[in-house]
Amino acid sequence: MRNKNQSPLEIFNDLLKFSVVDIIDVILVALLLYYIYKLVKGTVAINIFIGIIIIYLVWKLTSFLEMELLTGIFGGFMKVGIIALIVVFQPEIRKFLLMVGSTNFNRRRKFLKQFSFLKTETSNETDVDAVISACSKMSMSKTGALIVFERNNNLDFLSSSGDEMNIKVTQPIIESIFFKNSPLHDGAIVVSNNIVKATRVILPVNNEKKIPQRFGLRHRAAIGITEKTDALALAVSEETGHISYFKDGEFVVFEDTNELNLLIKKDLA
Repeated sequence: MRNKNQSPLEIFNDLLKFSVVDIIDVILVALLLYYIYKLVKGTVAINIFIGIIIIYLVWKLTSFLEMELLTGIFGGFMKVGIIALIVVFQPEIRKFLLMVGSTNFNRRRKFLKQFSFLKTETSNETDVDAVISACSKMSMSKTGALIVFERNNNLDFLSSSGDEMNIKVTQPIIESIFFKNSPLHDGAIVVSNNIVKATRVILPVNNEKKIPQRFGLRHRAAIGITEKTDALALAVSEETGHISYFKDGEFVVFEDTNELNLLIKKDLA
């Protein structure tokens, strides 16, 4: 409760008495909220997240205005609602824990590099044009392919299931990897910052979601990895030559390869 005898000037002076610890505390909370926003952005959870922020602000406002009844109602909701939030945000919590658990502190990449707000604008320089051109050629020849784009969640834990690489992304490289007689064409490749970091990668397959029968294991694997992490995936069908794009465990609809190119660049930004 605020002191009723305090004048507005005294309240203002109290607000100015910020220590260094208080400033650090505010910055860390701001960064945490920003990262949570980035984690849920583009999903249905973003609306729930915004709703929670609004309810929290209203709760604090009613507490400041000494509205006892509303404060008690909102306070009870915030205390009990944490259990419901764990259920609602289960996929996002799983992604966060996967990111933390899959981070190898002994690798070159440090844990803080997982956070998008600490990356520079040039941190993800993947040549999307080369990847799309390669997929278009493989589509015409009906060459199957599965390409995973790493974003914030570290995918090093997948590399152990395949062959670790360090190859710059170019159209000929992508085509040669998935060439039918190539020893590397089985499985998926993982692309990070314009580098093919792994080939012949075995991805987790989603067997729960119902998808059209014309789509096979490549598409189920693409759904699985994009559902469990924040990665993006491209799949080229070996039967039809159709190119499919996946994000957050869902098919992303696009009109043509130009629109697909723009979508991937936007999602990688």
